[in-house]
Amino acid sequence: MPDPLEINSMFGRVARRYDLANRLLSGGLDVWWRQRLVGAVRRQHPREILDLATGSGDVAFALARGLPGEPLITGMDFCQPMLDEAERKKNAAPASRYSRVSFRQGDGLALPVADGAVDAVTISFGLRNMADRPKALAEMRRVLRPGGRLYVLEFSQPQPWFRPFYYFYIRHISPRIAGWLTGEPSAYEYLCSSIQQFPDRSGLADELRAAGFSQVVDSGLTFGVVALHEAAR
Repeated sequence: MPDPLEINSMFGRVARRYDLANRLLSGGLDVWWRQRLVGAVRRQHPREILDLATGSGDVAFALARGLPGEPLITGMDFCQPMLDEAERKKNAAPASRYSRVSFRQGDGLALPVADGAVDAVTISFGLRNMADRPKALAEMRRVLRPGGRLYVLEFSQPQPWFRPFYYFYIRHISPRIAGWLTGEPSAYEYLCSSIQQFPDRSGLADELRAAGFSQVVDSGLTFGVVALHEAAR
């Protein structure tokens, strides 16, 4: 499992260029992946949402723009430089646009949130970085109200025919591009290794069930490069 101190330091170093790197490396697909997540959450009509591993806040902001009823959205991350970027983006927007979005620091393995406090938990490209995945999933389940839902958007294992092209790209191309953009090619070398070691769709679905979640469904996006999992408490 990843070392949390190394992960925190790594994201802190790339925080200022993180969004730009994501757009370029994904060819803009990260925006579409987030919209698929927002569409899934929209069907639930949650009133209070916890967005874990919120990073620079893109998912929290997408939820605020895409959900009806003005739900309360809390973006949480353990990396303060990433949260600083999220606050900077919030402050640059019109005052009323993200008035119901707030950010706070918190560890996914010991969430500073009461039991059963939220209707939905979202986590995008962050579960892979948790030092103890079963413990993180248990914490997500703990803070959900009965009937609440978890939404996990994460890299997965691509379809077999696409895998050679994809792994060549993330092993040899993306670290060079990211190194030029951020000055931290090692951060994106870690991205490749963490994807290779992460479960496929069915494997993660099994982990969700083992953590006590029910009604687990999953869908693959972009030839299986990314998967969206939904599960109920």
